[in-house]
Amino acid sequence: MRKNLLKTRRWVIKIGSSLITNNGLGLDQEAIAAWVQQLVALQQQGIQVVLVSSGAVAEGVARLGLKKRPKEIHLQQAAAAVGQMGLIQTYESFFTRYGVHTAQILLTHDDLSNRTRYLNARSTLTTLVDMRVIPVINENDTVATAELCFGDNDTLGALVANLVNADALVILTDQKGLHSTDPRKDPTAPVISTAMAGDPSLTAMAGSSNNVGRGGMVTKVSAAKLAARSGACTLIANGREPEVLLRLAAGQEIGTLLLPEKQPVAARKQWLAGQLKPKGRLILDAGAVKVLQHSGRSLLPVGVIGSEGRFERGDVVTCVDEQGQEIARGLVNYDSQELSRLLRVSSDRIEELLGYAGEEEVVHRDNLVLLE
Repeated sequence: MRKNLLKTRRWVIKIGSSLITNNGLGLDQEAIAAWVQQLVALQQQGIQVVLVSSGAVAEGVARLGLKKRPKEIHLQQAAAAVGQMGLIQTYESFFTRYGVHTAQILLTHDDLSNRTRYLNARSTLTTLVDMRVIPVINENDTVATAELCFGDNDTLGALVANLVNADALVILTDQKGLHSTDPRKDPTAPVISTAMAGDPSLTAMAGSSNNVGRGGMVTKVSAAKLAARSGACTLIANGREPEVLLRLAAGQEIGTLLLPEKQPVAARKQWLAGQLKPKGRLILDAGAVKVLQHSGRSLLPVGVIGSEGRFERGDVVTCVDEQGQEIARGLVNYDSQELSRLLRVSSDRIEELLGYAGEEEVVHRDNLVLLE
């Protein structure tokens, strides 16, 4: 199972507060430098890296001289605003040493539940990693309300893994992995090497959260279930292990590997084909049908000869041939009014017809699944 990691090409890596903030007493510069070195090495091996980093609130607490993480949300937001500056400055300074560019991305739950924002965020992140930029993502604690908070960056990491179609979600923590029982109560409890992410017994094995971050092993198990929805495996490992990321990438048996029940294509197909209700139909010519079915390419406007229904950017639409047979479903990049102006035209005319330079594709291949 571990050797399959050698074939993965996109990782979302989450580093928790208990690691990055030196138990809440400011950022651990030495540890961050070591992780950055490994992240750069992964990129050099051909793995696209997206980093989800905790630590803004905890760093803000340290900078402001507070004795503990405040419970009041307005104080947490203030601490996040102060701490985010130090967090990003630290990452930027270390990545710059290797000539690697970084990008700061702050997200709220609303950004990923809204279909248009979802597509916008996905497009931005995939563009960045294709340009060999490493995105540094955190929850936007400064503006998020209690209702919008992810609750922990483990959940955020899993949702980002869904967003970018990651092969793996790597959660670095202060534990060796998922133990059979809480190791703080039973130090002899063995680490679970491999399990299925959906195994209900895993929740009973997980412990409670700590006082530095908002997550514990329970949230990591829950995150693995979320990541598995898009076919990503989850690795939970001790971030203090020497060269932990490189050893995981080499397939070494460290930490806990939680596997999805379905392969990535099957998992995403189930999500698009079954859980989201189509809002419209796109009618394709024979050439577009052939391209989708046999070449695995995106759907371009030149191959769309008609559309039905009212839909917005990010909605699910069905793709049918001229006889009305459904061949695919996907997330559309244009609303129904815009698309009506793009029928049968080449992508280089999109800006001319719409007044702005939109996506080249009507439906990107990563957001499209063929139906059997």
